[in-house]
Amino acid sequence: MPKKAIKRIMPDHQTIKSNKHLQIFGDLLHNPNLWHLNRKSVAKAFAVGLFFAFIPVPFQMVLAAGTAIIVHSNLPLSIALVWITNPLTMPAIFYFCYVVGTWIVGSDKQPFNFEPSWQWVVDSVSTIGPAFIVGCAALSVLFGLIGYFGIQILWRHSVAKEWKKRASR
Repeated sequence: MPKKAIKRIMPDHQTIKSNKHLQIFGDLLHNPNLWHLNRKSVAKAFAVGLFFAFIPVPFQMVLAAGTAIIVHSNLPLSIALVWITNPLTMPAIFYFCYVVGTWIVGSDKQPFNFEPSWQWVVDSVSTIGPAFIVGCAALSVLFGLIGYFGIQILWRHSVAKEWKKRASR
């Protein structure tokens, strides 16, 4: 059942409550609904976490946490899923966002050589920026929806399978 698998990998809620960046939410973190694992809260958490994983902003975890609190999704899972884009995976994922963005916008891929400077960032905003932002937005929505409906289907299938096992016993 997905609930058991998720419980094994999910971080402890006390650790999350004590995170210094999440202290801005104060007493809102004490809502017990943010910590329960059920089909609706997990599906919403996948939607929130995957959505913010593709948004190229700092503090994705804080944005995911705020949205999780608003939509009453599972908070630890929403935060954990944002880490799909980590320093190792971020270049490949964001390049894929750029490629998808060029396809959506209908522009050609611009050659670029990464330089760790502010001037490169400013120059790139005008050349690769629009396609990159469109790609990130499109993939955020797409993977958020896939996560939401995928978990709904997986959870229902798992529960139906468990019911069939019980009936056969």
